[in-house]
Amino acid sequence: MQQGELKRGLKGRHLSLMALGAAIGVGLFLGSATAIKIAGPSILIGYLVGGLAIFIVMRALGEMAITNPVSGSFSRYARNFLGPLTGYLTGWTYWFMWIVTCMAEITAVGIYMHVWFPDVANWIWACSALIIMASVNYFSVKFYGEFEFWFAMIKIVTIVLMIISGLGAIIFGLGNHGIATGIHNLWLHGGIFPAGVSGLLMALPLVLFSYGGIEMLGIAAGEAKEPEKSISKAVNTVFWRILIFYVGALFIIMSIYPWNELGTQGSPFVMTFEKMGIPSAAGIINFVVITAALSSCNSGIFSTGRMLLNLSEQGHALAVFKKINKRGIPVPAITFSVIMLLIGVALNYLAPREVFVWLSAVSTFASIWTWIIILFSQLRFRAGLSAQDKAKTLLLVPLYPLSSILALLFMFGVLIIMLMQPELRGAVVVGLGWIGMLTLFYYLFGYNRQPALHREITQRASSH
Repeated sequence: MQQGELKRGLKGRHLSLMALGAAIGVGLFLGSATAIKIAGPSILIGYLVGGLAIFIVMRALGEMAITNPVSGSFSRYARNFLGPLTGYLTGWTYWFMWIVTCMAEITAVGIYMHVWFPDVANWIWACSALIIMASVNYFSVKFYGEFEFWFAMIKIVTIVLMIISGLGAIIFGLGNHGIATGIHNLWLHGGIFPAGVSGLLMALPLVLFSYGGIEMLGIAAGEAKEPEKSISKAVNTVFWRILIFYVGALFIIMSIYPWNELGTQGSPFVMTFEKMGIPSAAGIINFVVITAALSSCNSGIFSTGRMLLNLSEQGHALAVFKKINKRGIPVPAITFSVIMLLIGVALNYLAPREVFVWLSAVSTFASIWTWIIILFSQLRFRAGLSAQDKAKTLLLVPLYPLSSILALLFMFGVLIIMLMQPELRGAVVVGLGWIGMLTLFYYLFGYNRQPALHREITQRASSH
């Protein structure tokens, strides 16, 4: 294979919608009712608070990505500022997170296609989805960016239409015989905090999981055109868009319907569109959910390929994964990830359900681990900046260091809340076990005996 280098083919609009598409997934369309059941209308406060913490994480990532835009960003930053072991743990944990996420999304495609084609086996749709998304990732990065742009646009248009039609019902009685529904459902059924503050706290893990994927903006930094401009704009706009879509959509839904009735009749989005007199609402949302699953799979293959490339460059994976073809695609790294996904899809239909509950536990733990590492890396990164460098930085974390410290405390607080809930405790326990296993491999495979490589990478980073 001809050795090339990654191409900077991603524009600002690609970056913004990639991160947006990764964070707005199947969970909002189908799983939002679960969070509402736990916290009631106070879940809106949860999304606001959780969103602020994620905003600090994204600004922290943006600070480092603008200064040193490399593929696999936060794994490389962890190595540079926290040490090679932390970079290794973060890279492999994030790679595994997307592998498991993609397994779930591909399997979901099969389930949702079964609604329309009940005579076709689910695994055929799952494999077809994987082959198509893998093919997209073998073309130029610009082609991947365009594909993801339009996938994300479908989700965004659906949410915007739902918010507009919902406002029509709330203000003008659209779909409700001309009688304005108002927003009294937000407090009529047990108040805004029907389960108390504890209910809101218990729902925070679900809130954070909803934001998972937004950090993939950093993975694409090494292939962004004009990274200073595009990354800065994407970081600042993506957060507000996601907040508006999540909070806005759930505000509309809980205003129109009593919160304690949601989840009893399927997706809240289907219920809202049906109320507007759209008979094919279920089919529309099924299509949107399929595109959401394909979008997540597309992002996952992109992310795993780049992270594996980065791990290989750090000496923490096979050297063959460093190879890039003349179009700027890390073909061996993507191919290995796709093979793992094929095995995963096969196991998903053969292995006991418990196996995938455990794998998903590591996946959910990995998001919070990644955000914590980003915050710690940024604290060390900022401590090493001169006053002149700080003045040049286009994207600073507001109220630093207080905001970064508060965001870290929030993340650790959510982990404690997860430990208090029997159904989520396994995610933390298995996740910590995964970190322990990786640490063991780190020393068994001799990855700790590479001080020269570490010095070279660190010196290169400090020179930027």
